[in-house]
Amino acid sequence: MQPTTCDVRSRVSRGARLLTPLLLASLLPACASLTVGEERQLGEQIARQTRGELLFIRDAVVLDYVRAIGGDIVRAAGPQPFEYHFEVVEDDDINAFAGPAGHIYIHSETILKARNVGELAAVLAHEIGHGVHRHVAKNYERKRGAETLYQAGVMAASVFGYGGLANVGGGLATLMVLNSFTRADEGEADSFAIEVLPKAGYDPNGLLSFLEVVKRSGRAGAPSFLSSHPATEDRIVETKALIGGRGPTPGLRVTDRGRLEIIQRRIQLLTHKIRPTGRVPL
Repeated sequence: MQPTTCDVRSRVSRGARLLTPLLLASLLPACASLTVGEERQLGEQIARQTRGELLFIRDAVVLDYVRAIGGDIVRAAGPQPFEYHFEVVEDDDINAFAGPAGHIYIHSETILKARNVGELAAVLAHEIGHGVHRHVAKNYERKRGAETLYQAGVMAASVFGYGGLANVGGGLATLMVLNSFTRADEGEADSFAIEVLPKAGYDPNGLLSFLEVVKRSGRAGAPSFLSSHPATEDRIVETKALIGGRGPTPGLRVTDRGRLEIIQRRIQLLTHKIRPTGRVPL
C-alpha cells in the first residue's frame, strides 16, 4: 500500500536532521497546513545551517541590547507559540528578515543607520509581525512542492549574489525563498508594528522615519524589510495613514539617552569600520 502524505510527514520528521532546510521545507507534505511543531523544527534547522553561511556579531553587549528591544515587543504582543531569537548579522546592507518560528535576523548596517531607538524598534517589530502572523508558514504553503522551492532557492542564491552557497538547499537560500512576502503580508507586518510599538513603549513614527531612510538609500528590493511588496513609497503613504488614525500617545520612547549611539560605535569598532582611539564603550 502506498504511504499517505501524513505517513510521509512522520517519516520526514524522523529524518529531518539529515535534510537541508530547503529540502525539508519541500518534502513536508500537503496533508495539512504547516504545524507549529514543524515550523519550529524548520526554524531550528535553518538557524543551525546559517551559522556556517552568515557572519554573526557575537558581542554580548550588542546582542543584549537588540534582544532587550525585541523582548519588549514580543511581551507587548501577548502569548506566542514560539520563543523568539534575535541575531545580528554583520552586513553592509540595510536589511532584516524573519526565519520560521520566531528567528529574527537584523543586519549590522540597519542598526548603524537607525537614527534613534524608535527606528530600530520599528524594524524589529515589523519582522516580529511576520512571526506573529506566521507569514513564513503561509509562504511555505504557497510555495510547497520540491520543484518550486528548489528552483526559487537557486534563483535567490543567484540574484542576491551568494556564490558560496554550493548547496542551494542551505539555510540562507531557504530564508530568501520563505521571505518573499506578498503585499498583504508586508502591510500586515507594518500594521502589527504600528499597533504593538506603543504597547511596548516605543513611538510608532519610528517605522515611518526609517522607511524614509530606506527610500533615501535607494535600496528597495531585497527580503524582508526592504521587500518591494509594496514599494517603499507606497508603504510610506500607508504607514502615515495608519499612524494618523491612531492619534497621539504621550510618553513613548524615541531615544534611549545615547545608548543606541554607544552600541553603534561598538559595532563600528567590532567590524573595523573605525579604529579604536581608546576604551571600547560598555
